[in-house]
Amino acid sequence: MQKRTFILVTIILSMTFVQCASSQFSNYITRKTDKIYDGEDQVRFISFNIPNLHYIEDYLPFESTNPWRLPNEYEIRDGLRSIKQLGGKVTRIYVLSVKKDGDTPDIIRHVEGPGKFNEEAFKALDLVMKVANEEGVRVIIPFVDNWHWWGGPKEYAAFRGKEKEAFWTDREIIEDLKKTINFLINRKNSYTGVLYKEDKALFAWETGNELAAPYEWTKEIAAYIKSLDSNHLLVEGVIAKDITPEAIEDPNLDILSTHHYGDPKLSIEKITSNQKMIAGKKPYFVGEYGIIPTQKIREITDTIMSQGLTGGMIWSLRPRERSGGFYHHYEYNNVESYRFPGFASGEWYDEKAVLEIAREKAFQIDGLPQAQMPIPEAPNMLEIKNVGLISWQGSTGAQSYSLERKEEYANDWVVIDANADDSKYQYRPLYNDKTAEFGKRYFYRINAKNESGVSGYSNIIGPVEVTEKMIVDEMENFDEVFQKEGELKLLVSEDIRKAKEDRSRLTGNSGSYIIYQIPGNAVKIQVDYFVSKTDSTISLLKGSSVADLSEFTPGKEVFSFAKNDYGFFDAVRLTDDIQSEGTKFLKVELNDGVQISRIEITYKK
Repeated sequence: MQKRTFILVTIILSMTFVQCASSQFSNYITRKTDKIYDGEDQVRFISFNIPNLHYIEDYLPFESTNPWRLPNEYEIRDGLRSIKQLGGKVTRIYVLSVKKDGDTPDIIRHVEGPGKFNEEAFKALDLVMKVANEEGVRVIIPFVDNWHWWGGPKEYAAFRGKEKEAFWTDREIIEDLKKTINFLINRKNSYTGVLYKEDKALFAWETGNELAAPYEWTKEIAAYIKSLDSNHLLVEGVIAKDITPEAIEDPNLDILSTHHYGDPKLSIEKITSNQKMIAGKKPYFVGEYGIIPTQKIREITDTIMSQGLTGGMIWSLRPRERSGGFYHHYEYNNVESYRFPGFASGEWYDEKAVLEIAREKAFQIDGLPQAQMPIPEAPNMLEIKNVGLISWQGSTGAQSYSLERKEEYANDWVVIDANADDSKYQYRPLYNDKTAEFGKRYFYRINAKNESGVSGYSNIIGPVEVTEKMIVDEMENFDEVFQKEGELKLLVSEDIRKAKEDRSRLTGNSGSYIIYQIPGNAVKIQVDYFVSKTDSTISLLKGSSVADLSEFTPGKEVFSFAKNDYGFFDAVRLTDDIQSEGTKFLKVELNDGVQISRIEITYKK
């Protein structure tokens, strides 16, 4: 019996050691007056919000009718590694989602009802905390949103058949929120076995995101959170741009935070006056700022640093997506979410410059020289079924890639693209190998590079037999087009959110057209387009020559969203499996209200 007990204790101690060893953190974050500490070291930061680190709101492939999904470890790790390589010490995620009226059955939410929680959604958050410990980046978690995007006061109230404003005063609804808070704070991480209230990767809790909360509500919720967790600091999460005396004096609110958008001059004035008011009393940081000209982002960041604030977090960074490329989220004011380390495809909103400012200031706030970027890790090639549809999972910090191909039984690898890019296209394959030869079998591999060097090679995929090739037109230029006519316009940011974040589309007036010449026998045609006006459509014609084109009726699928916040356009896919030989040309005739997203023409020798 004693031997069995000894073995059991040994196993438990070993498990505990493994959990602790996987974390880079030794201390909880603490505060002394208006400063924050990690042990004896003061903590200040310039970083980014990653709103979808734990819950994806932007999964928008062309055929999608549900933008919500849970992230996997690759996506989470890329997000947190991006923060670390940017010099950030902490990131702030968005809130716990709440079931909304009109949600379809395939939409996952964290909170499904009073005291009812979705385990899979919380396991994704568990994974965030596991990876945060391993990568050495801490996380701020807000409990509830003020806005309707992910569900908040209105949805909690609706569970009880009450109006939104009851959220702040109704005892039943407040107790429902407390059930959520208690569930998360006392939750045992399904990956690490560590309780959230004992997880050192948690930088702080936050009462919520931009809450329009009366102080009495904040006072009660803050006291409740601290009664459950005395290890972690608590941030007040209100919408006001001004710090209040009540918040400064509240013993349960450890850190105060404000969000600043709009007029940069006014933002700087508010930040400066808030810091004067709170100096020597409590830590203060800017929880969100950005969506303004790049130089103004620099000015606000400099103000945060020179005024002695704890830190600031720019809005917002989005990680890579598991099937290749990145997640995307258009904000407003011609600004998209940022993708580390910044790319030429983001030049229209000055992506790279903003990221460079953030990285410069993240080191500068600690009085340190800017560290050299690490060499990227090897990327991961994904399965290739057709040489026209090649993708890979990219590497954090990679600026570009070298894609290589080798014939079966050959010794030498050939570079087919020395500067392949995983940022250009959204939710679709990244590369079309147009130089592959019919009848041959190829292996593929890839490496990643940035200013610091080149990664090792990826896994090898193949052999892939070339029985079909493709024309793939992403509508970013007219390079694939044989002939065109009419008032054609290439779209980048116009209607970008409604068009599922597609940043390269073609529109034209009625009667405009494009023609493709096919260097083989077409076997399949696929045309994807968005409808911005009711019943708008396109016409397709095919034939053996431009002079001998006849209209045909392809198969048609329409992908429509249910009621949603963004007014997504209907997405229409036309497909035609060509049974007979001789189709050498395809003509696409546009009409008003059509935005072509992508055209694929599959052909044989």
